[in-house]
Amino acid sequence: MSGFPSFLPAALARSALAAGVFAASLAASAQSIVVASTTSTEQSGLFAHLLPEFKKASGIDVKVVALGTGQALDTARRGDADVVFVHDRSAEEKFVADGFGLKRHPVMYNDFILVGPRNDPAGTRGHDVVEGLKKLAAANGPFVSRGDKSGTHAAELRFWDQAGLRDAKGSGYRECGCGMGPALNMAASTGAYVLADRGTWLNFKNRADLGILVEGDKRLFNQYGVMVVNPAKHPQVKQAEAQKFVDWITSPTGQGVIASYQIGGEQLFFPNASK
Repeated sequence: MSGFPSFLPAALARSALAAGVFAASLAASAQSIVVASTTSTEQSGLFAHLLPEFKKASGIDVKVVALGTGQALDTARRGDADVVFVHDRSAEEKFVADGFGLKRHPVMYNDFILVGPRNDPAGTRGHDVVEGLKKLAAANGPFVSRGDKSGTHAAELRFWDQAGLRDAKGSGYRECGCGMGPALNMAASTGAYVLADRGTWLNFKNRADLGILVEGDKRLFNQYGVMVVNPAKHPQVKQAEAQKFVDWITSPTGQGVIASYQIGGEQLFFPNASK
């Protein structure tokens, strides 16, 4: 009796099944992107609210790499992300001008706040962040700086410059080289002042004796932008999927999801996409 061994059909079936599983795995991996973003978008809880809605609408998984804005942009420059979602407009515009991003799209905004001990020993309380920092430096009050080239750190340095105190911040000034959550934890445990984004503050549980001392200054405006990484620089960028993310988050649907994110009845981010 000639012909193929009796076990061959079963072996072929197993092989076909394995090939099908492998192909499905490849298809699934193709339907995913990496977003390099700020710690504030993650630590505020926004992504936990936003990304499941995007997945339902698109079928695309998103892996978030949460870093300071400067580090997030560096990650994208290396080609290790498909999308950048950050909050330092001048750095974002330079990223695009240097050819690393296709286009900057404004997405949303909130504001920065100066947080510190509720009894405010340095007398910073008010609506002028520059005057608040001047009083803090004069009192040598304890201040925790992110010191991590994040969007929040860049804003903080702008305010010190506007106060004329870039090199004279007082003996209480300390840099932690850390994200927003850890910086707030340090301030809470030591009774220090810190510049924070409102979104992370509202989601922050370990406040101890901290409270908002300076808010409402127009200079505290904090806008976020999103960009697809340029595939001409890095061919591995998943441009089609990345563009779907940008299109969705700037669409009326995505903007509505951003606006719906609240903690304790307070909205954390305000949509302001423009086409």
